[in-house]
Amino acid sequence: MQGRPEQHFRVIAGVMESKKVSPGIIKRAKIGIVSLLGYWIIRIVGSTLRWEVRNWEILEKVYQAGKRPILAFWHGRTFLASYYFRQRGIVVMISQNQDGEYIARVIRRLGYGVARGSSTRGGMGATVEILRALKMNKDVGFAIDGPRGPRYVAKPGAAYVALKTGNPVVPFCISVEKKWIVNSWDHFIIPRPFSQALVLIGEPIYVREDAGEEEMRAVEKRIQDSLEELRARGDRNWGGMPD
Repeated sequence: MQGRPEQHFRVIAGVMESKKVSPGIIKRAKIGIVSLLGYWIIRIVGSTLRWEVRNWEILEKVYQAGKRPILAFWHGRTFLASYYFRQRGIVVMISQNQDGEYIARVIRRLGYGVARGSSTRGGMGATVEILRALKMNKDVGFAIDGPRGPRYVAKPGAAYVALKTGNPVVPFCISVEKKWIVNSWDHFIIPRPFSQALVLIGEPIYVREDAGEEEMRAVEKRIQDSLEELRARGDRNWGGMPD
């Protein structure tokens, strides 16, 4: 190799610089690895839980009436809900932020469809996808206080979809006997392996096709109250207090 040593070092440094991994590739790899890990944690931990379901017949009656449920749940119960309702083809609205990207990749592996958007970003496009899914006779779902809260305050998305389609909102809440609660806005729950889990399904909530603004607010409040009643009842099942 001819030339001065410093020239050789510059050539080598240039080659090394050209081989640097871009931040975008690192970010995508991180999302892929973390979401795969999240999927397996949900699969493994969920399979160890002892499940009890109450009022499943409510969903059966919705199907028998020729309707599809608009499932509504609290964001902090996403881990539990994702496992229990897996492999049913349910289409769920997921935010377009980075947290949403992790969740979307995990739940796709669990057999869900994903409509990307939220009350703060991309909501209209996601709502169109949700409406299309219902027309194709698929169930849909909303983490109804997402993507950023306030915790346990229902957003209007599920009620709006019920208004436009005539399908009912069906609230449900999953409580678990033993758990870790993450210090996050939604008090995200991670169940402890081999714990008991209780699925409580609430009464369907229909919206009249000519409902006005005041009635829609009342529907949102009814959904919120139903979810809070289910949460309180479920969390107290083992003598504890709701988070």
